[in-house]
Amino acid sequence: MKVKVGAFLGGLVFGIGLVISGMTQPAKIVGFFDFFGSWDPSLAFVMLGATAVYTPVYRWAVRTWQRPIWAPAFSLPTRKDIDWRLISGSAVFGVGWGLGGYCPGPAFTSLGAGSREAFTFGAAMLVGVGAYQLFMKAREGRTGGPVDPQAAAMIDG
Repeated sequence: MKVKVGAFLGGLVFGIGLVISGMTQPAKIVGFFDFFGSWDPSLAFVMLGATAVYTPVYRWAVRTWQRPIWAPAFSLPTRKDIDWRLISGSAVFGVGWGLGGYCPGPAFTSLGAGSREAFTFGAAMLVGVGAYQLFMKAREGRTGGPVDPQAAAMIDG
């Protein structure tokens, strides 16, 4: 329960930051990706500001604390390889973000404001996640086992 409360509070702070910075407005995101038109660099400043605050605190916490406040252990990535799934997933995410002006965080934050566009984006994203899981289950069935451990973990939830 503590982990869920911590995740909720972290998401709440993130959502408030998105609203304050204006990053829930798709026009801001599309403007950032409009390099040859009326480019809006404000997203870059938000990302730089977040990185400047988060990086030293993260490094200090991982080095100093034995475990997070509300979790049994730090959950740090162990994989360091770059494969086709990472590259293709990143490309699809980036194209969708640039075309729609939403990524998951701002879209779900905008749902709270009753945004019809955010609802459409969120529904399409959930359909895409479901389609991916069905595809991986079908692929797993053809190969007689998990495609890879990470994919199996994602499918099993």
